[in-house]
Amino acid sequence: MGNRVVVTGLGIVTPLGSDLDQFWAALLAGRSAVGPITRFDTEGLGVKIAAEVSDFDPNQYLDRKAARRMDLFSQYAIAASSRALEHSKLDLGEVSSERLGVVMGTGQGGIESLTDQMTVFLDKGPRRVSPFCIPMMISNMAAGHVGIKFRARGPNLTLTTACAASAHALGEAYRILQRDEADVIIGGGTEAGIVPLSLAGFTSMRALSTRNAEPQKASRPFDADRDGFVMGEGAAVLIMETLEHAQKRGAEILAELRGYALTGDAHHITAPPPSGEGGARAIKAALKDADLTPEQVDYVNAHGTGTPAGDPAESRALEAVFGDAAFELPISSTKSMIGHLLGASGALESVVCILSILSGKIHPTINLQKPDEECRLDYVPHEAREAKVDVALTNSFGFGGQNATLVWGRCGN
Repeated sequence: MGNRVVVTGLGIVTPLGSDLDQFWAALLAGRSAVGPITRFDTEGLGVKIAAEVSDFDPNQYLDRKAARRMDLFSQYAIAASSRALEHSKLDLGEVSSERLGVVMGTGQGGIESLTDQMTVFLDKGPRRVSPFCIPMMISNMAAGHVGIKFRARGPNLTLTTACAASAHALGEAYRILQRDEADVIIGGGTEAGIVPLSLAGFTSMRALSTRNAEPQKASRPFDADRDGFVMGEGAAVLIMETLEHAQKRGAEILAELRGYALTGDAHHITAPPPSGEGGARAIKAALKDADLTPEQVDYVNAHGTGTPAGDPAESRALEAVFGDAAFELPISSTKSMIGHLLGASGALESVVCILSILSGKIHPTINLQKPDEECRLDYVPHEAREAKVDVALTNSFGFGGQNATLVWGRCGN
């Protein structure tokens, strides 16, 4: 079994802000962060909307020189990590640097730096490419920068399993702590992929919503009129500790990670099997790992992207695991309000699960106007709901059929 693993700090950078209380209030109010893209000219692009982070100042967390040498996805990771450490009240001077680790997930890494430097290469030639091009671009550098800034000399790992990346990151951090290979892990995910090339690529494969005229209504998980996901960005970081370490320092324990599992669909490069069987196996295995029955789950934060194929597959997976009880189980999609944070989504949705446990409230799924006969469950439409949440489960499913499920619980339950 190994060590029990708990969470003592949360840090976020999101399209609905970077303050935990304000973020949670916005989610409970059903506020959408989706709007027209402001960062670049969308002329010629089929998709002109996204959920952008609008209030971010890297100089709150980094000196100007360091920030200029860092891609936005790494800046987000530093910011969320700083906020999580502050929230945890962890004194890094009292933690062995060799027992402090970093595990991060990202889908696209430094894609903004990659595309910017490719433009320099084509317009001005190879000699004008920045010497920081590679360290800004490569996906492991967010974890690298976090490790450097906070002198974390323990395990340092990056997962790049597309939309499941940060869920896998938290799961693998959990395993590291269970095996007693660290006392504390700074774990989470980060993504800053709202760039023209990425939008064009997702649009070409018909993955994104094209509801440009109604941006706040574009992300419609489980709705019959859904037409794809909306791209979001940001980061979420959790301070994860062994229970023993947290108790010794008198930390406030926010939640416990009870179970984790990962599976592969072996089906298709982008689509899940219609039955959702790969997701169902991940959910079952995570519950087994947690030593919990389906009946003990109080809430599911769904992957719920708003794609035509993904939502019914996840609904069928939940029906397969929970049976008739699936119809009584509250399920909601955070992506209905903040879009899809790709590799950062699993970590942010884990934060949401923990906030539900702490507050006794479940945020709604917005834009669910027209029920889909293939998505028959209780998706908490339109309005937040009060509920006692002792156990919350979150799913993340990535392109390539890479699935992850995490089970969060009130510590002691």
